[in-house]
Amino acid sequence: MIARLGLLKKPTLNTIYNASKLQSSRLALIRSISTIKASSTQEQDILVAQRKNRPSSPHLTIYEPQLTWIMSSFHRITGVAMAGAFYGLTCAYAATSILNIPFDSGMIVGAFASLPVIVKLGFKAACAYPFVYHVANGIRHLIWDFGRELTLKGVYRTGYAVLAATAAIGSYFAFLW
Repeated sequence: MIARLGLLKKPTLNTIYNASKLQSSRLALIRSISTIKASSTQEQDILVAQRKNRPSSPHLTIYEPQLTWIMSSFHRITGVAMAGAFYGLTCAYAATSILNIPFDSGMIVGAFASLPVIVKLGFKAACAYPFVYHVANGIRHLIWDFGRELTLKGVYRTGYAVLAATAAIGSYFAFLW
């Protein structure tokens, strides 16, 4: 059976000739490499010229915006913004205590109370909506961690629920509380 499949056949003169012909055609396809001496600035110029000829990726301009990646982006953005605000306020407290500058929560409350109503509402809304969105979307992610709502329909359903909760609870915090 093995002999019938051709596994034990000896190479014939024809297969040896074809193999050498194939090898010589491969050698003909290999281009010769020439090198030149160049300084590091010349090498850098060559690299820059080559990079200019590369096609650029279309990146986000070719994709249609979808609820999933927009909400993921805003979840990251709100997390970074709130962390930055928290660390900024913490560093301000630390710096003022080191520099013996009077700065406490009573001063912050007094400064906030002296602002016009529209500025107060704007500031409260700027704090409330990202906070509520980030918390609601974090709960959504916890639901996913339990293996729930991982279908396309479930992902969109929970996404719209997060947006509705953000609108309702964020409005409550910003304007009524």
